[in-house]
Amino acid sequence: MIKQVFLDIETTGINKTGNNFYYGHKIIEIGAVKVINRRITDKCFHVYLNPCRSIDQEAFSIHGINISKLIDKPKFLEIADQLISFIQHSDLVIHNANFDVSFINYELSMINHSIKNINNICNIVDSLKIARTLFPGKKNSIDALCDRYCVSKNIRILHGALLDAKILANIFLRMTSSQNVIRFDFANKDKIHKSHKISNKKLKILCANKEEQILHEQQLDLIQKNGYCLWRNK
Repeated sequence: MIKQVFLDIETTGINKTGNNFYYGHKIIEIGAVKVINRRITDKCFHVYLNPCRSIDQEAFSIHGINISKLIDKPKFLEIADQLISFIQHSDLVIHNANFDVSFINYELSMINHSIKNINNICNIVDSLKIARTLFPGKKNSIDALCDRYCVSKNIRILHGALLDAKILANIFLRMTSSQNVIRFDFANKDKIHKSHKISNKKLKILCANKEEQILHEQQLDLIQKNGYCLWRNK
């Protein structure tokens, strides 16, 4: 069984100074969807979090979440174990994974959780790195990939963690599909699998009985009455 979890987060902002770009900022939304054997399931993890701090205007313009919406929401400490349970032992697929993973690890360190690094419980897959390998020199944002792979983004007015996780799942499954076209390889027709070979056994021929022939002729009469009947013009 192939277990994949597609995840996205929204935050209070990005610290553009210092070595730790996430320092001082907090996660305010986590969205994840589980994919089993390359089929998107209805198993989701979605939560809004109270960051206990203000939200930068730049971040608000991206996700549209203000602090008043988060006052009564749980803190990261309260949902950490649920998150770990949902993502562990999976291929965790994230677009620009370093950003999200660093934030989550930072939050785990702040509550002194037994899991210090989710890299130890998941196989992290960065879909942005894969997209850059497939399309070097091109835009590889979620929006750009939606256009490239014909994934609908009509309801994506603002960024939302769960919505973006589901969109990413659709993009990734198309991006990593091994068959994008149907190939008719007549040059290798002799290599067709044995199960597809035509049997030499004579097939039984079933002829129409008298009643069926009468019904057939009646149907042709009806067709001819209403116009041209191809089957009687041979």
